[in-house]
Amino acid sequence: MATLVLPGQPLSTPGTAAQLAPGPGTYTRGGQVYAALVGKLSREGGVRRPALHLMLEDIKVDRDARPQIVSVKGKEETQAIPEPNATVIGTVSRITRQAATISLLTVDGRPCRPDFTGIIRSQDVRQTAKDSVKVRDGFTDFLSTAANSLGVLFAVSSTTGEALEAVSWEEMREPSTGEVEPRKVAGPE
Repeated sequence: MATLVLPGQPLSTPGTAAQLAPGPGTYTRGGQVYAALVGKLSREGGVRRPALHLMLEDIKVDRDARPQIVSVKGKEETQAIPEPNATVIGTVSRITRQAATISLLTVDGRPCRPDFTGIIRSQDVRQTAKDSVKVRDGFTDFLSTAANSLGVLFAVSSTTGEALEAVSWEEMREPSTGEVEPRKVAGPE
């Protein structure tokens, strides 16, 4: 019997997160894996445990083993397909001066196949001040783009690797050191 999980529910503990790889329907934040939608928890690869161990916190993982791929399958099994004007969330997989390549995770809040990618050109980062944007300074982790209300949702410090918190529409700060880094931060709608 599969375990039902809810959005934001931790699927790992600090001790097991390193042995888990996020799959469809999940995301990572602060080194832990979380469910991104309501659905059934599934695991592939890595070390298998008896069916009695339903939650990932109970798994004792061999450090030499491949990580388990953790995914959440929602009620709707079909994967979202990106279309023009859709809001997407993804991870930055490559950054150049002119553009950032994005591996898409969700399209309009629904998970999509892992092979969908997109490109954000430097002139598409902001609706204004297009000449002042440097793509390399703008994005590190999770993002969505198009309007002022869209941008970086989650980022980690380039020096400490710790989670950053938004302080303005163009800056994020590392809480323990106070170091400020430039980001095009998602604003409220």
